[in-house]
Amino acid sequence: MTAVLAARGVTRRFGPIQVLHGVDFDLTAGEVHALIGENGAGKSTMMKILGGYLTPSDGQLLLDGEAVNFSDQKQAEAAGILMIHQEFNLALQLTVEENIFLGREKKRGPFLDHKAMQDEARALLARLNCHVDPRARIRDLSVPNRQMVEIARALGRNARVLIMDEPTAVLTNRETDILLEQIDRLRSEGTAILYTSHKLDEIRRIADRVTVLRDGHPIVTRAAAGFTEDAMATAMVGRELSDLFPAKPVPQDDIVLDVQGLTVPGRVRDASFQLRRGEVLGFAGLVGAGRTELMEGIAGLRPATGTIRVNGSALKLGSVLAARQAGLVYLTEDRKDKGLLLGKSLTENLTLLALDRFGRIRIDKQAEDAALTDAIRDFDIRVNDRQMMAGSLSGGNQQKLLLAKTMLAEPQIVIIDEPTRGIDIGTKQQIYEFIAALAGQGKSVIVVSSELPEVIGLASRIIVMGRGYIAGELTGAEITESAILRLAMGAADAQKDIA
Repeated sequence: MTAVLAARGVTRRFGPIQVLHGVDFDLTAGEVHALIGENGAGKSTMMKILGGYLTPSDGQLLLDGEAVNFSDQKQAEAAGILMIHQEFNLALQLTVEENIFLGREKKRGPFLDHKAMQDEARALLARLNCHVDPRARIRDLSVPNRQMVEIARALGRNARVLIMDEPTAVLTNRETDILLEQIDRLRSEGTAILYTSHKLDEIRRIADRVTVLRDGHPIVTRAAAGFTEDAMATAMVGRELSDLFPAKPVPQDDIVLDVQGLTVPGRVRDASFQLRRGEVLGFAGLVGAGRTELMEGIAGLRPATGTIRVNGSALKLGSVLAARQAGLVYLTEDRKDKGLLLGKSLTENLTLLALDRFGRIRIDKQAEDAALTDAIRDFDIRVNDRQMMAGSLSGGNQQKLLLAKTMLAEPQIVIIDEPTRGIDIGTKQQIYEFIAALAGQGKSVIVVSSELPEVIGLASRIIVMGRGYIAGELTGAEITESAILRLAMGAADAQKDIA
């Protein structure tokens, strides 16, 4: 069978740096072909070439067996090739309806037919069990709902080829199940699908074939059947990965953070907990449980009431500066929009949180450069050019840069929200070891994660939230996925009337 879209001997260079080396790849109607590899392996570059966002330096693309050159993504879309981006490609100031129909608006005579567009938008979102109002603005939606709008927009265009870059990175398990059902439906209708994800269980579940890239080189293409998650991980990183999670540090007795009756208006009610020195404390719960909002309230990023004590001293609420001066920092779940300045250099991003250490009137550029050298070494940030923009780093290396930036402030309490979202398994292991090392040094860490194996593997104690309340706490042998879910879902049911 002739592939709908194929790449033959594709290479890609950015200046003197070659990121793809003679890659062959094809997409066949009615098939899901997964493309996997570590962060920086070249997956996103390959997808952007297939989607018309980049041109190959060498090699060629074939559409229905004929050579084709896409000058831009619009030309690729006109050929029926559509890409769902890992970084949302949505206009934040526009509504859901306007984003879904942007560039292909429905009209009644000379006027836009908003009713028809809203009705179709609702139907597309209903396929994903997403009940967002089509009139809502994207900027007011949660990250998971933005992803659902991105997917709904693609579903509405009836693509021949659908390229999906980490579509479930911000979705819950339930939302992921719904999306995979839609992928099954599209496959049965004859759509050719390129799917990439760092969640290897998803790859085994949805893919027909798998191609592994490592450092821009194709390593293997084979049927997904019989390709175990361990074998995939080994092919990706070039070594066996054992003991993914390090040993859990034993916390000390003294309390470094004491939160009592903290309320974040409209989000969290009456939350109380304590954190010990050298402890990794996990926070679990369903999306919308209020975990992120609670952490932002503690870090001074949201208005809150209640009391917070750091090492026995009261912390001024609503002040990021006061939190930082007390030795408490927050590493956001949204590294691209809130954590890093993607259009700025690595150095500018690294030193921003601790800029006072590098001079108040005139910045010591030599000291900044030395700090970047240390960060690249200590956090294994893989860069082709020290002068590159942060947005040019792979997702895993962006996360390492964000960690380095946060730790440059020399905190004693570190809150890490979704530490490995969109990151490959090899980099995950590095970050897990880093978190355990922090606790081993006597620092205290709060890990907020939607991945239950992750929070179970890292934390010695887990607090479960649901609908803005703390539903319960688990320690030791009590910590299981089923116990976490019972608490999370029980809280959601018990508090179903809370806005």
